[in-house]
Amino acid sequence: MADVKELENWIAYAEEDLNAAKLLLKGKKPLLSAACFHAQQCAEKYLKALLIFKDFDFPKSHDLVTLDSLCAQNGILTGFDAEKLTDLSKHAIQTRYPGNQPTPEEAKEAIEIAAEVRKFTRKFLGLK
Repeated sequence: MADVKELENWIAYAEEDLNAAKLLLKGKKPLLSAACFHAQQCAEKYLKALLIFKDFDFPKSHDLVTLDSLCAQNGILTGFDAEKLTDLSKHAIQTRYPGNQPTPEEAKEAIEIAAEVRKFTRKFLGLK
């Protein structure tokens, strides 16, 4: 049986990351790199929450495709687009260093992908 408190903590942190990503896009000068990073973190934490639900010890990885594959191996078929997950995964590292700043459109797309992962996970777990 999954540790309910651990699962709740991962979900709370995923929610915080999504809220941060959205807030970072608001204002006169949006913080695009940070918004993309937090969107990626949201999706990563939600995928890890699914694995925690299945009592699966996941590797330390920021690769969303790998985490999604582990979900599938544990009976959770998400149907996420691997290309979108790959694009979002890049924001875990690339946006942390100069020279790889995303566009406003890429930041919006990153948040949309994270929101898709959130929606699936919350529905799967029976959360509103």
